[in-house]
Amino acid sequence: MAINLQKGQTIDLRKNDRGESVYDLSKVTIGLGWDVRKQGGGFLGKLFSKEAEYDLDAIAFLLDDNGKVADLGRTVQTNDGRQMGLYQGDVIYFNSMQHPSGNVWLTGDNRTGAGDGDDEQIIVKLDQLDQKYQKILFLVTIYLGRKNNQHFGMIENAFIRAVDARGNEITKYSLSGDASMNGMCSMVFAEAYRHNGDWKFRALGEPHHTDNFVDILKQYVYTR
Repeated sequence: MAINLQKGQTIDLRKNDRGESVYDLSKVTIGLGWDVRKQGGGFLGKLFSKEAEYDLDAIAFLLDDNGKVADLGRTVQTNDGRQMGLYQGDVIYFNSMQHPSGNVWLTGDNRTGAGDGDDEQIIVKLDQLDQKYQKILFLVTIYLGRKNNQHFGMIENAFIRAVDARGNEITKYSLSGDASMNGMCSMVFAEAYRHNGDWKFRALGEPHHTDNFVDILKQYVYTR
């Protein structure tokens, strides 16, 4: 049976709620799901308003034993001539969806959160991940949230969950927006980290005002 986490709670990813080592961490799916809270406004409001599109992005930082992102990748030029940074480094995001090792990847971008189940997934082969990676931070940002006045106070039924290689749900952390989330456009949801040769998972639920994950990344890079 999956363990439902509270903010700040930590579990051993390989063990169930009875402390038995039953989960296969050769491939772990970190799933994100969310819904946009329905807005009121009566019949005329529903008739003349258009439901705004929310684009939530899942991101992962791979951290070393100093809690830093050691490899920021490289800057490449896109087909339309733009410069795009953080490519094929230790940050997994919408413009660099697969880690060079092949052991971490993002499955795709759901721009609405419509439907049941996971809206975005990050797959991690935890058992094959190089020892130099001691922690993985999972976060979510609302794309253009500041510009569009979209924030986690408008999101409900948000969750992050971990599913093992056999499809068994290991744990889930649910978070629905309330007034305390107003104006918060990013969320550091959870972290997976090595401990005594195994992997643990901690629910964090740390909101941030920024809608740009690079602002959060600055806390995890080496300064020169």
